[in-house]
Amino acid sequence: MTDQADRGEVEARLAELVERETAYGLLQRAQGMLKRRHFAQAAVLLERANRLEPRKGSIVETLARAYYNSGQHGPSAERFRELLDIDPSAAYGHFGLGQALKQLGQREEARLHLRLAVALAPDSNLYRSALNRLGPAQ
Repeated sequence: MTDQADRGEVEARLAELVERETAYGLLQRAQGMLKRRHFAQAAVLLERANRLEPRKGSIVETLARAYYNSGQHGPSAERFRELLDIDPSAAYGHFGLGQALKQLGQREEARLHLRLAVALAPDSNLYRSALNRLGPAQ
C-alpha cells in the first residue's frame, strides 16, 4: 500500500513539474512574479516560454512588459516590435513601444507609436495621457 501511495505522490509531483515547464505554465508563473513586482525574474521565465512557443503574442507582450518594468528598455522595445510584427493592430503594442522608445530618447518614433495607440484605442485615457506627456513635436 505504501509503495502505491509513494508512486502516486511521485506521479503527482512529475505532473506538476511537467506543467511548470510548459509555455503556459511558465507564463502563469511569470504573471505571478509580475504581480509581486519581480520583473527581472519574470523575464527569465518568459524567455524560456518564448523559446518553447515562439511568436505567441501573449508571451511576447508579457515579456516586453517585464523588460520595460525592470528598466531594460532596449530589449523591451525589441519585444514590442516583435509583438507588432505578430499583430500590427495591437494598440498596447504601440503604446508599450512608444513608452520604451521615449525612455531610449527616441522621442519622434515614440510619438508615432503613441499616436497609433491612440488611433487604435481612442477611448484610452492612458494612451492619450502618454502622448500628451511627450509634448509637442520638435
